Amino acid sequence: MNDLILQFCNIEKSFFGVRVLKNVSIDIQRGHVVGLIGENGAGKSTLMNILGGVVPFDTGKILLDGKEYAPHDPSQATHSGIAFIHQELNLFTNLSIAENFFISDFPLVGKIPFLDRKQIRAKAQEFLSLVDLEISPDTTVEKLSPGERQLVEVAKALSQDASIIIFDEPTTSLTARETEKLFGLIKRLNESGKTIIYISHILRDVLQLADEIVVLRDGEVVKAGPKSEFDIQKMISSMVGRYLGTLYPERTAKPTEQVALDVRGLSKAGIVHDINFSLHKGEILGVFGLMGSGRSELAQIIFGIETYDGGDIIVEGNPRNHRTPVKSIQQNIAFVTENRREEGLLMTSTVAENMGLVALPHFTMPVTNVIRQKSLIDAIRNTVSLLQVKVNDAFKNQAKGLSGGNQQKVVLGKWLMNNPSILIVDEPTRGVDVGAKYEIYSIL
Repeated sequence: MNDLILQFCNIEKSFFGVRVLKNVSIDIQRGHVVGLIGENGAGKSTLMNILGGVVPFDTGKILLDGKEYAPHDPSQATHSGIAFIHQELNLFTNLSIAENFFISDFPLVGKIPFLDRKQIRAKAQEFLSLVDLEISPDTTVEKLSPGERQLVEVAKALSQDASIIIFDEPTTSLTARETEKLFGLIKRLNESGKTIIYISHILRDVLQLADEIVVLRDGEVVKAGPKSEFDIQKMISSMVGRYLGTLYPERTAKPTEQVALDVRGLSKAGIVHDINFSLHKGEILGVFGLMGSGRSELAQIIFGIETYDGGDIIVEGNPRNHRTPVKSIQQNIAFVTENRREEGLLMTSTVAENMGLVALPHFTMPVTNVIRQKSLIDAIRNTVSLLQVKVNDAFKNQAKGLSGGNQQKVVLGKWLMNNPSILIVDEPTRGVDVGAKYEIYSIL
């Protein structure tokens, strides 16, 4: 089929007087996979939030199956056949997987106003099987890892029987094996006639999946066409507006013989067993493994968020076996969490308030604890500039108003302001564009 299922016509959108979408026009063919790419803050998620009924557009027109479409809320988008798998997952963590699936439309027992729990569980299990997630539908979401939550979001979208499915950075929490399964699922959905809009900063994935590619830069469509017109370098240069010769900075720092962190025989039942390593000053130590292998849990144990059963954690030669996050911060240890939304940021606080949170004691007067405002403001501005955070006003704009990648920069900046001697980073470039990844790698 070559008929148009969706058309964006001259869409404009502004937040706080700042234009984030400028005259955006895109045509999407029915049954195609469209790759939507661009730097953080380019307008990708805003455009999809408009399509998903999360925010309204200011001017322009959207045509869905040839008819004007202007959803007032996400439920209207759902009823119109649009499913949106958000980058920042929209799940109720205190409810079960099954309850999340049917939160807006629970199956009832006949005409009686009672929930049909048996049918809810059966249907939820059916959709979990489609994404090969072998977990009971009665499991509460808070017990799931970020990767498992991502797969639950995909299964939830499938339960809506949508004709258009938006995937916004769906692989950021998935392992290579899970990503392969997801791609197989996307291809099967596409073969069954579904139209897919796929947003990702992993450009090779976009090339693998997409029929057409659309590039947004600073809120404008700068290039669009079949994927045959693109390669990785063209995609990068279109996104950033310049040639980017390498994806990784050259290594210049040299590890020393001095040990900053020593982990010996660290164990926690069912999580990690007999972990041993030494982190030297000036060294980047990589930790990797499949989802559920204990990577994030190991980081949380070292930082003091989680307890452990046995072993030793030695910082600068001093054993620290009764750890807490406060003690770790006092020892100049920083932890950039994988889950920025729930663990890394105060979403309704300003960017500046988030940036200064950890380092605040360094900017207070002795005895009186009065904050040295000018020094704090200067430090925040310098960090925003260093990380190139795209924000209109760091002292007025809330963290929740930033793109996912810029939120990640704020999390990193919050810890850098504390001048840590040991920096633990769990998926530090999750949801970050190729240019920003280079900046973060350079800082590390």
